[in-house]
Amino acid sequence: MTLTELQRIKQWHVNHRNDHPVEYQLWDAMLTLWVMGWVGWLPAYAFEQLWAIPACLLSIAAPGLYAAWRQKAHRERRLRCDWIR
Repeated sequence: MTLTELQRIKQWHVNHRNDHPVEYQLWDAMLTLWVMGWVGWLPAYAFEQLWAIPACLLSIAAPGLYAAWRQKAHRERRLRCDWIR
């Protein structure tokens, strides 16, 4: 995901946080994981904690994976997702 896409989705969640509070919190969790992944991979590598690097990479990919899962569920009509273009 690009930063522009992250910003667009975050802005939608901020604008609709009273209507969709759980979705708002889930997106914040995804962004928190994303930041933790970017911040954590270098120390994990520098301190030779190689077991942590896959977790950091998964965290970096978390927003994209979450958005892809939501888009798939939206296409299958299992849930409605208004922030998808």
